[in-house]
Amino acid sequence: MRTKIAGIGHFVPEHVVTNQDLTSYMDTTDEWIRERTGIEERRYATKHKESTTSLGAKAARIAIERAGIAPEDIDFIIFATLSPDYYFPGCGVLLQRELGVTSKEVGALDIRNQCSGFVYGLSIADQFIKTGMYKNILLVGAEMHSMGLDFSDEGRAVTVIFGDGAGAVVLQPADKEGQGILTTCLHSDGTHAEELAMINPGSHGGYHLGTEKFGYPDPATPGGVFVTQKMMDDNLLSPNMTGQLVFKTAVVKFPEVINEALTKVGLTTTDIDVFVPHQANLRISQFVQKVLRLPEEKVVNNIQKYGNTTAASIPIALSEAWEQGRVKEGDLVCLAAFGSGFTWGSA
Repeated sequence: MRTKIAGIGHFVPEHVVTNQDLTSYMDTTDEWIRERTGIEERRYATKHKESTTSLGAKAARIAIERAGIAPEDIDFIIFATLSPDYYFPGCGVLLQRELGVTSKEVGALDIRNQCSGFVYGLSIADQFIKTGMYKNILLVGAEMHSMGLDFSDEGRAVTVIFGDGAGAVVLQPADKEGQGILTTCLHSDGTHAEELAMINPGSHGGYHLGTEKFGYPDPATPGGVFVTQKMMDDNLLSPNMTGQLVFKTAVVKFPEVINEALTKVGLTTTDIDVFVPHQANLRISQFVQKVLRLPEEKVVNNIQKYGNTTAASIPIALSEAWEQGRVKEGDLVCLAAFGSGFTWGSA
């Protein structure tokens, strides 16, 4: 048995934030951002009115309708995000409530694989469908980065990259020969975990990194190590990234994991009809495209409009491509992601 995408949908907030808009908050330029990332604009959700869950619910309703089912037909939920509404519980149960299907008490699983979250979620859902455990799985990737970014000059290298949005798919058993997910490949390497991370708040107490740098008090002091005044005073509650290391690693791992998947199913890059990479950086996508020798018309890039929406980026891009008629019956579609952890994968 194989797993097919029976319905797909995406949602992005109405508020458009251009590169020029960001110059009001930090010392940057439209030219600087475009040259390094390819991003021209991104979307920000409305504070106090929207959340990661509400964005995901809007995408989910579209996917459910396109699958020809009702929310009550969903028998399992998988939610991938790095920007949850709450530290706990996760967004899966909040999405269940938002969709009004709590009476069924279906399981809800939260995925913490950042940029690779959707591919990891797809692989997990595939196993559940193959075993016959579930028939209608809702997989959502959603992010509301704008609530946790550092808009000072110190945080600009990260802040200019990220945007808000959500994508969703309904997964079912395939009903046609040759249809559905052929294979998924998942990998990780935690060696450089802190090089693309949001360290605080957390329970590490400075264990991996040294207490002073990350705002922790004397270890002998009981309690008070989750969030400290020093973290707030020294602006230590924002994500950090060593961009050059991430770029160098990504351009190696992307082609590796794509070729791994192709080899497993006896195909080559020339067989790919549509390539949907995680929208991390347009320069990474262009480099990978060149390595794989794929023509531009086969590659889906929308980072120019939305920035990096991490777990949401692949389903948003795939949904747009499908709406535009770029993904057709019988096409071989390749998905691939690389991100924090480091984690990476392909489908």
